[in-house]
Amino acid sequence: MIYAANFKTNHTRSGTKRYLEELQQKISGRNTADRIFVFPPFTALDHYEGDYTLGVQNCYPVRKGAFTGEIGLEQLEEFGIGTILIGHSERRQLLHETQEIVAEKFAFFQQENFEIVYCIGEPLEIREQGDSAVVEYLLAQFDGIDTAYGKLIIAYEPIWAIGTGRSATVGEIASTHKVLRQSVSKPILYGGSVNPSNIAQIVSIDNVDGVLVGSASLSVDSFYALITA
Repeated sequence: MIYAANFKTNHTRSGTKRYLEELQQKISGRNTADRIFVFPPFTALDHYEGDYTLGVQNCYPVRKGAFTGEIGLEQLEEFGIGTILIGHSERRQLLHETQEIVAEKFAFFQQENFEIVYCIGEPLEIREQGDSAVVEYLLAQFDGIDTAYGKLIIAYEPIWAIGTGRSATVGEIASTHKVLRQSVSKPILYGGSVNPSNIAQIVSIDNVDGVLVGSASLSVDSFYALITA
């Protein structure tokens, strides 16, 4: 299983350092094939070492240049970062990243041999139109994306379940992941109000290879409870 923690705009550098030290103490020596990812904010990046993979939530698709307010590949290389989230719904919706922009980022970081956690998801109005509408909407988010890329992980996050406390039902997750599996042969994570009380049920669903977790990952104890549920 894959367990990925997305801090979003939470935690400072000192807080992230404490978090990762505590997390390492908890997971050290675990005899398991599970993979653990942590995506802190940019200001918290540092030279951390542990039984986890450190990634970034975003990056402009350049090495360096005149892009005010952004960071480029050169800044990631300083910390040995080789993993990135691309396509998260909050960036698509709040920051207006189009599929063209998302695909451009994907192509750039694919060329740089990054491990890419690629996010897709549908809004509530699409879900309410039924399964066919959901499938059409999700598959359109693969436009311009090389789904055969060897270092690709898919994260399915229904937008209406992110941070709302309402996770998709077992049936909704199962049916959506089944359809996605027919289109991509890469690991598929579920995200959307994952917490310690529903994690065991979620990871037992066919074609769910792990979870991408937001608020429930902000506490080390909560995130570790997910990993060991």
